[in-house]
Amino acid sequence: MTHKEISHHRLAAQKLLETNPSSPVEIVRHLGAMQAQDYAMAKWAIGSRCEATEAAIEDAINSAKIIRTHILRPTWHFVSTEDIYWMLDLSAPQVKRFTNSAAKKYGYDLNKLDQINLAIEKMLAGNNHLTRDEIMQQLNIKKTSSEHFLSAAIMMNAELDGLVCNGKMKGKQITYALLEERVTRPSIKLTKEEALSKLAKRYFESHGPATLLDFSWWSGFPPTTCKMAINAIELQLNSVEIENQVYWFGKDISYETNFRESIHFLPAFDEILISYKTREALILLEHQAKAFTNNGIFKPIILENGKVIGTWKRTIKKDHAKIETEFFNVTEKEKKTALFAGIQSFENYLGTKIVIE
Repeated sequence: MTHKEISHHRLAAQKLLETNPSSPVEIVRHLGAMQAQDYAMAKWAIGSRCEATEAAIEDAINSAKIIRTHILRPTWHFVSTEDIYWMLDLSAPQVKRFTNSAAKKYGYDLNKLDQINLAIEKMLAGNNHLTRDEIMQQLNIKKTSSEHFLSAAIMMNAELDGLVCNGKMKGKQITYALLEERVTRPSIKLTKEEALSKLAKRYFESHGPATLLDFSWWSGFPPTTCKMAINAIELQLNSVEIENQVYWFGKDISYETNFRESIHFLPAFDEILISYKTREALILLEHQAKAFTNNGIFKPIILENGKVIGTWKRTIKKDHAKIETEFFNVTEKEKKTALFAGIQSFENYLGTKIVIE
């Protein structure tokens, strides 16, 4: 394997190399945790890896087969119901450092946050799904620009404490519900070492070839901790050294994974790009500023054979979806026609006509 080939192997590991019969839940479980702050685009991150429609994925989320909550790094993720509790137990203590710090700026210490949790629990008991604004109204926290950050910190704290998660959508509004009313807490609890090993194995099998620092970035744990996790499972993984850097990957991904031509229109914040510390294997350094910003805003990307060649955006109209593209290099009309064939799966996913401009 060479550095040039890494992106192709990652496509295979992330179930992007070919049409996949997996269900939405199986895709999320395979990847461990999928970044999901952009809700509409995050659903397409699942849909681009299987044949499910947006409606089917929405149904899996509404029925709590897939949970959307804050986990790992301090941002939204999709996670499967069978993984939510052990992953929360593992990652919540480190992520809560950010939420606790944010809440303190508004005079909310741990005792006050615990009191808030009790109030939220009473509001949501009995499968009562409420939006953040509805919860804040009952807490007498005003809806202002500055208080928006307080409400976010309060709800993130409740998520990280395992109290709440996403509820059913209320129209286009996201709601919260009690986690234990949606997902039964398992009787067996993993040790921190067991959970770290499980997380590391899941990451390298679904995102490899990847490095120690890639796993540290994705998981939010420091490199020293990640190194111990890799040491514990290294016999269950394959590895290769490329340009003095060790890359780890699952046993199911072989060095000889067959190359095939591929085009992908992938969403903003997709795991294929965001889940690695360095991204030169997929996108040239000179183009990175066109695909993502220094403060962590990622655009939807166009991949050709595992390499990012441009960006795209969608606008949903009444009877169609408009797609606009921007390629990094001058692209001939004939090649564009071939590239646009890659948007067919998005048309099937949305269940509406695609118009390209």
